[in-house]
Amino acid sequence: QVQLVESGGGLVQAGASLTLSCAASGRTDTVIAMGWFRQSPGKEREFVSSVSWGGRTTYYADSVQGRFTISRDNAKNTVSLQMNSLKPEDTAVYYCAAAKVVAQSMRKISRVDYWGEGTLVTVSS
Repeated sequence: QVQLVESGGGLVQAGASLTLSCAASGRTDTVIAMGWFRQSPGKEREFVSSVSWGGRTTYYADSVQGRFTISRDNAKNTVSLQMNSLKPEDTAVYYCAAAKVVAQSMRKISRVDYWGEGTLVTVSS
């Protein structure tokens, strides 16, 4: 099993930046891709970003492309999401995710093997 713990959520104004972090523990040697999903009230959980094991290959949802940057530190078993130019529509609970598949496949929610409990990001207008 792998445990994921997120941190860094909060309340910010539109246009601000925020960085989310996720620490993984347990059988991290079984994880290939890591990433982030989010869920807004009344909506389904959706893909935000994923990163390959080596950190060189990244994927982003169209809605965050160019504003969010994902990074990974395997030595520390952490993955981070730098979020710039935040918009009110970015308001959601953000979930750290880990999978035993490559980052491209992890874009499908069904391919995620482990979830964090989530951290709330609220962007005010």
